Amino acid sequence: MERSVTKRVLITGGASGLGKSLATYFLSQGHHVCIVDVNDERGKQALESFSATGTQGEVFFQRCDVTKADDLQAAVNAVTDRWGGLDVMVNNAGVAGGGPFDWVSNEDWQWIMDINFFGVLRGCQAAVPIMKEQGSGHIVNIASMAGLLNPPGMSSYNISKAAVVSLSETLVAELEPFGIGVTCVCPSFFKTNLGESMRSPDESTSDNLAKLMDNSDELSAEDIAKMIHDAVQNKGFLLMPHDKARAAWEYKQQDLDGHLKIQLKLARSVKDRAKPKSRP
Repeated sequence: MERSVTKRVLITGGASGLGKSLATYFLSQGHHVCIVDVNDERGKQALESFSATGTQGEVFFQRCDVTKADDLQAAVNAVTDRWGGLDVMVNNAGVAGGGPFDWVSNEDWQWIMDINFFGVLRGCQAAVPIMKEQGSGHIVNIASMAGLLNPPGMSSYNISKAAVVSLSETLVAELEPFGIGVTCVCPSFFKTNLGESMRSPDESTSDNLAKLMDNSDELSAEDIAKMIHDAVQNKGFLLMPHDKARAAWEYKQQDLDGHLKIQLKLARSVKDRAKPKSRP
């Protein structure tokens, strides 16, 4: 992506966390950005923060619930109506969940899949037709290293993100003949507000996520935002921003049995610390 060429960008979950950092960086590079989010107040605050710091590109906010296909289509339509097209679709909105496999309810499975996977799917479905019509565009799907490494105690989250990886790998080939690129981002832990959305029947799962995020200092959301921008520019497919997590993925590819032995140690730890949440 050349800085001199203004891109029209739509970011789901764009009012906070990585989404907001992405919006900030794309705007700093002179691109036009629509941030969509289910939280109106945070959307307003994000716009105020962009105004306070100054931006090179234009920005607006639209409320969007990624569990609703009509909302995502309306967001894509708003961008095309305002700027005449859509160049980059960032499917970033996501939530956290986990706990021992047999403790996770069907309701919580449906909730996390509806946002983490089907939210991404709906975003792709809304964006692809206009990009095909243009003969150009780029889709960025935010997955997770959890979708590649599958740590125990996180079955619902792992699978929701693994589905995003699979969708992205399918689309990167299928859409290339139409001039559309795809980037799948698989970060490890970094400081965001993801923990606010955590659903788990296990107290230790929520506590462990909070500790992992608090202690994560390898990369910031701002660092990852720049890496994503660069991946779009370079038409890169699989982006694994964290060195340690990427090393774990490479080890899994080289020695699956060794990787599974490490997983077994983690699983024993999950078993020993699991503590059912008390009902209110």
